[in-house]
This record gives sequence, C-alpha cells and structure tokens, in this order.
Amino acid sequence: MSDPNAWSTPGGDASPPRWGERVAPPTPGSGPSGPLPGGPLPGGPFSAGPASAPPPPSAGLPQPAGWTPPPKPGLVPLRPLTFGEILGASFQVFRRNPRTTFGTALLSQVVLLVVTVLITGGSAFLAFGRVEQALPRDRDAVLAGAVAIVAASALVPIALQVVVTALLQGLFVLETARQTLGEKLRLGGLWALAKGRLGTLVAWSALLTAAYVVALALVAGVVVVGVAVGTGPSIGIGIGVAVLLGLGLLVLGVWVTVKTSLVPSAIVLERLALRAAVRRSWSLTRTSFWRTFGVIALVFLMVQIASQVVATPFSVLFSVLTGTLAPTGDVTDPTFVALTAGTYAVTLGITAVIGAIGSVLQAASAGLVYVDRRIRTEGLDLELVRYVERGGRTADGQPDPYRTPDAPVVPTRAPEAPRW
Repeated sequence: MSDPNAWSTPGGDASPPRWGERVAPPTPGSGPSGPLPGGPLPGGPFSAGPASAPPPPSAGLPQPAGWTPPPKPGLVPLRPLTFGEILGASFQVFRRNPRTTFGTALLSQVVLLVVTVLITGGSAFLAFGRVEQALPRDRDAVLAGAVAIVAASALVPIALQVVVTALLQGLFVLETARQTLGEKLRLGGLWALAKGRLGTLVAWSALLTAAYVVALALVAGVVVVGVAVGTGPSIGIGIGVAVLLGLGLLVLGVWVTVKTSLVPSAIVLERLALRAAVRRSWSLTRTSFWRTFGVIALVFLMVQIASQVVATPFSVLFSVLTGTLAPTGDVTDPTFVALTAGTYAVTLGITAVIGAIGSVLQAASAGLVYVDRRIRTEGLDLELVRYVERGGRTADGQPDPYRTPDAPVVPTRAPEAPRW
C-alpha cells in the first residue's frame, strides 16, 4: 500500500504554464500535491501536526487560478503596452541597434544636407552671378530668371527628402517590429524585408507632402487676393480669413496625421496597398485617438526641445565671438566670414544629428503604437508568442507574424539570427 501521507515536490514533473494559460485552482483541503498531513480534526478541517491550529478564514474556499507573466523576448513584454512603455521602448530601439538605426539616419541626413547645399547653393551662385554681369537694361529680366532657377533647384532636395523620409520610416518600423521579437537586423536584412514596399511608402510620403503644400498655398492665396484688391478693409479681411483658415487647416491636419500615423506600419508589416493601409490605420486608431496623439506629439516636442537646447549655446557663443572679433560686421572681413561659416557648419551638424535621432524615435513610437493597437484589438500578442515558441516561424511557415491572413504572401528572406 502507498503511504497516504506521502508528499512530493510542488509541481512535480509538470511543465510550467504558458502565457495566457489558466491553471486549475487547488481543491479545498489539499496542499501543493495532496492532502495535508495530520488528517481531519474536530477542531478544524485539517491539522498540520499533533497540535491543532485554527483554520485560515479562506479554508475550504476555491482559490484563484494561477497566472504567469507575459514573455518578453525582446524590446517589450508581449501584452498591451502602457504609455510610458511605448516612450521608453522608442529610445531602446535607438540604443539596441545604433549602427543600423542612428548610423543609417545620420548618413541620410548628411547626404541630404550636402545635396541641398550643392544644388541650391550652386544654382544660386551661378544664377545671381549672371545678374551681376548683366547689362543694366537686362538686369530685371535676368533677376527674375535667377529667382526662378533657384526656386526650381530647391524642388530637387525637397523631392529627395520625401523619398528618404519614407524609406527611413519603413525601415525603422521594421526594425522596431523585429526587436519586439528579440531580433536585431542589419540594414541588408531590413532592406530585404522591405522589398516591394518602398514604392508604396514613397507614394504615401509624396501624397502627404502634396497635401501640406496645397494647404499652405490655399492660405497664401487668400492673403494674396486680399492684398491684391488694394483697399484697407479688404487687406484686413483677407488676413483675418487667412488666420482662421490656417487654424482650421492646422486642426484638420493634426487630426488626419494622427488617424493615418499607422499607414507606414501597415504598408511594411502587413504588406497592404496604399488605400487598404489608410483604411487599416483609420480603423486601428478609431478608439485610441488621444493616446496616439499623445505619443506622436510628445515625441515631436522632445525632439524639437532637444534641438533648441543643443543649438542655443552654440548660437550664443558664435554671436559673442562675432561681436568681439568682428564688431564692424563687414562681410568682407575674413574673421566675420570664418565665424559665419563656423556658425552655419555647427548648426547644420546639430540639425543632422538631432534629425537622425528624431527620425528613429518617431518611426519607432509609431511602430509600437501599431503593435499595441493590434494586441488590444486582435490578440496579436498570442500570435507573437507562438511565433517565438516555434523558433521564428508562423503556423504556415512564414517568417512574418505581423502579416494578416488576407494579406498577399510575398517571399522574403528569413531574418538573421539575433546578435546582442
């Protein structure tokens, strides 16, 4: 016969419960693996030894089911995220893989600055040099042509900025999503995962830029019409209407920006077409507008404040040096020219560094909001846990757990092994 008072190690050989799995509560009057020693006593339900003790108030009542904490294979725990966790994890994306994130963004910013200076500065130098050499009777026509050339040359850096911004946003959203699963990819791996989505990203970025340009042109057109009439009341009315229109368009722009902030994530992670990605973002932010707005606005304010805090001391220093070493302000003075060039160089350098950090933070925060919304509305965390447990594969053998069942299957290269 077996010993009725035998006792075994709590848990025995049973495997630990998985995240989200309920554990059966202990039956009344039983310990971790069987009846308590001592048996029933008249003074209470059970006794732990020869001397009896009063039973606890909860003796004989059902106990709550067991709970296991959510796994955290990488960047964040696989559960609904808090506001602070989204902000903190945005900075961790930057810190965990600085070469791929910050390095790529900084190189892009430097290239944009060099192209802008070469194209816009070179065009302005050549165009206005012709104005100086033109005859007095032809100077007005040459000046108008020079202004047109400079304005046209400025469109090239703007178009390049649109393309680079779209590509960086898509790559950093992918990096954020993979870090959530404990993976850290190089630029080549991210580029392979983004294959086929870059054109849609550029189209979306161009569409947003065109919308902003149309809004600014509409406000400027109202002011121009009011001034063109030429009377005092019309000018005042035109300015007043332009101010009200500008405020209305600003509110509308903020609302549309928040509602469509998850479009790049839907494009690169779910591989949706542009129209479907817009609908997807609109649906995911339907009940989370202010939360999404808070994340986007706070990250934007932090980047802007950091830029001012870093740039202001250098601006003050160069202003003091200019006033001390070149008090006359003569533009032909070599000291004045050197200080002015140094001021612009430092300003451009700070702009490049802060812009690189800001592009990573903004894309990472948007990617984390996207993951959080899908966890809350679709239970994405369970699918991500299964993906991690299967060693980096979904149930149908795909290396992309973020793809929805109705999304097109696009062959991609398997992600690289994590490197920490």
